[in-house]
Amino acid sequence: MSYHVLKFGGSNLKKRDDILRIIEVIGKYDTPLVIVVSAFYGVTDMLIEALDRVKTDESAIAPLMDKLLSMKRETLENVLGDDEAVETLYAGIVARTAKLRQYLQGVSFFGDTPDFISDTVLSYGERLSSLMLTSLLRHFGVEAVELIPEALGLITDGEYGNASVDFSRAKPQVKAAIKGKRIVIVPGFYGVSQEGKTTLLGRGGSDYSAAAIARCIDAESLDLFKDVDGFLTGDPRFVDAPRRIEKLSYMESAELSYFGAKILHPRTVEPLREAGIPIRIYNIATVEDLSRPLTTIQKASGIHDDVIKSVTFSDDIGILKLKGAGIGNKPGILSKVSSALDHAGINIKSVITSQTTINILIETAYLASSSQLVRDLELHAVSEIIVEKDISVIAAVGNGIMEKVGLAGRIFTAVSQKGINIEIISVGASPVAAYFIVKRSDRAATIRAIHDEYVK
Repeated sequence: MSYHVLKFGGSNLKKRDDILRIIEVIGKYDTPLVIVVSAFYGVTDMLIEALDRVKTDESAIAPLMDKLLSMKRETLENVLGDDEAVETLYAGIVARTAKLRQYLQGVSFFGDTPDFISDTVLSYGERLSSLMLTSLLRHFGVEAVELIPEALGLITDGEYGNASVDFSRAKPQVKAAIKGKRIVIVPGFYGVSQEGKTTLLGRGGSDYSAAAIARCIDAESLDLFKDVDGFLTGDPRFVDAPRRIEKLSYMESAELSYFGAKILHPRTVEPLREAGIPIRIYNIATVEDLSRPLTTIQKASGIHDDVIKSVTFSDDIGILKLKGAGIGNKPGILSKVSSALDHAGINIKSVITSQTTINILIETAYLASSSQLVRDLELHAVSEIIVEKDISVIAAVGNGIMEKVGLAGRIFTAVSQKGINIEIISVGASPVAAYFIVKRSDRAATIRAIHDEYVK
């Protein structure tokens, strides 16, 4: 039996019209469905803050629980308008949050948060969303069943905080769990280790959850329902009349997502590339015909005449510059630095080297701690460590970018004509992307210059 996997964000669950719209979308399918949902906006951040506070202040638990329950009750009242139905469904929400309260009390008692407890607590935003959506759908006559990842058998590699699904173990279990069911609701963002411990799939990982489930059940497609009109050629804040991109390859979409385009989690394509399962993106507010997605992501997308399909950016990346005579040729330096950062749980976005400088791209939130870690290594070959925060990474993305003669020169010319200096350029790290680093004050003008030159 063929399934489609659907993913809805938590923002699509808060009003009566939202739920009725989801029911309308479900009615457009003539196959069984697995529906993956995210937490309500802001709930995961609330849980992160609570975990930190309750370690030293047990009184922080009650306000969090009150806020969560109030948020859910308000949604039920908005959607249902029936006091008796509200009370019935609300009782289920209260019962599920009782376990969350116990976990937080344990954290407060011990004054510490083990990794498996942290992952469990942070998964509750999605656990509450899936319970709420299942209950509301059943109230409106849709025979949906909830399967949390523990019951689904979504087995991971066991890494806390950023796990990956173990498909060899998960696939047969997930297939067996959904067999014969018409509509299954699953909370995103987490799976379970072989030992049954909750393991998060990375921040914003509900898209990846949905993709992993699609891979496990050999779904016809992964359909993402967003609040935007698919991928665009550029950010409408910076370019005039950007066009919608109808077709992207897996690699193109991953690169756009990795460096700025928030429409898709960068890991979403991982499970689907080998299986060739397409990703279809719709705007939930306007979708009418499922055969006409706004953007389709699949194996072959074609090469644009001017190669570049879209220009995106990230302001969340800074540069850790390690300077020293001949540092680029000294063996072992980058290995020692990357090992230290990895041990501290800091992800390196990219590395660009020269004879006298190693440029390490890192999320800005970790720049200061990364700089101190490198200083503590006391590497004799490193004479100076410089931290640069006020930059933007611009990514120009398109199949064939490595094959286009003169592409870099054309970009340099287009940007230099605007009086902008490109500090670093990297071509070759990805076969579908070129990266440019400029001062943040030049970000908007750089995006416009590249977009106007290539994406017409």
